[in-house]
Amino acid sequence: MKVLANDGISQSGIDALEKGGYEVITTTVAQEQLINYINENDITVLLVRSATTVRQDLIDACPGLKIIGRGGVGMDNIDVEYAREKGLSVINTPAASSHSVAELVFGHLYGLARFLHNANREMPLEGDSNFKGLKKAYAKGTELKGKTLGVLGFGRIGQATAKVALGAGMKVIAFDPFLEKANLKLDFFDGQTVSFDIETISKEEVLKQADFITLHVPAQKDYVIDEAEFNLMKDGVILANAARGGVINEVALVKAIESGKVARAALDVFENEPKPEMQLLMNPALSLTPHTGAATNEAQDRIGEELASQIINILG
Repeated sequence: MKVLANDGISQSGIDALEKGGYEVITTTVAQEQLINYINENDITVLLVRSATTVRQDLIDACPGLKIIGRGGVGMDNIDVEYAREKGLSVINTPAASSHSVAELVFGHLYGLARFLHNANREMPLEGDSNFKGLKKAYAKGTELKGKTLGVLGFGRIGQATAKVALGAGMKVIAFDPFLEKANLKLDFFDGQTVSFDIETISKEEVLKQADFITLHVPAQKDYVIDEAEFNLMKDGVILANAARGGVINEVALVKAIESGKVARAALDVFENEPKPEMQLLMNPALSLTPHTGAATNEAQDRIGEELASQIINILG
């Protein structure tokens, strides 16, 4: 049987599938050519990440498909329920990239707290001519230790991010409409562990109390953070979105930055991917990455191996 990993798969995933007797194809087929390619090459399993969409037309046109797999968490690029109604298995890897996203969020938060994103832009341009000026401009950083991190969405990735925050000495508060409390177990290098019980509170209270806010929610119809939510936040809050583009109103975010309500913010995802708005790209208060939350070697290995394991279990 043939597996088409249209958006790529780790070598460890390829090895596991080939060991299980599958042929793995890693050609990237253009969206408009995908139906023909699947049918002409007798593809049984289609694996995607965020670039390829799997809608009803493809599901209807490819009767030989048995499994659709998403390397990652969110499956908004797949018509999941329709596929399952048609008898296909739809799988993903919700746990594999949690820690990678959490570390990227903290990369951004530490960078924003100390103006690293600005300093790294300005030092090559002015480091020799305006060293003292830059030092003065970026001398009012803040520490994360002792501050309050508000986590909106307390699933696997939200909890992984909370663990990093606890390790950094932060207070963690969280909102999740489907979860009343969570037990977080922090594992250390020498086998020691520490457990924390976190009880979720209202979204409004998280917004009011947090010094830093991070979003870990699925794609949805309405904005999770819009003008009303910004108005509830502390003045000078720092924000991070490594969840989905479209959960923050980007126009309202820019206004909140201009008013001083939001001091700085990090975006790994955008409403208009893969062409983010120019006013975001040029805004000096924003720390930006091109949707790389899950993009670590370790996470990709875990994703590949987990997909392979699920496919072999389903198809034998």
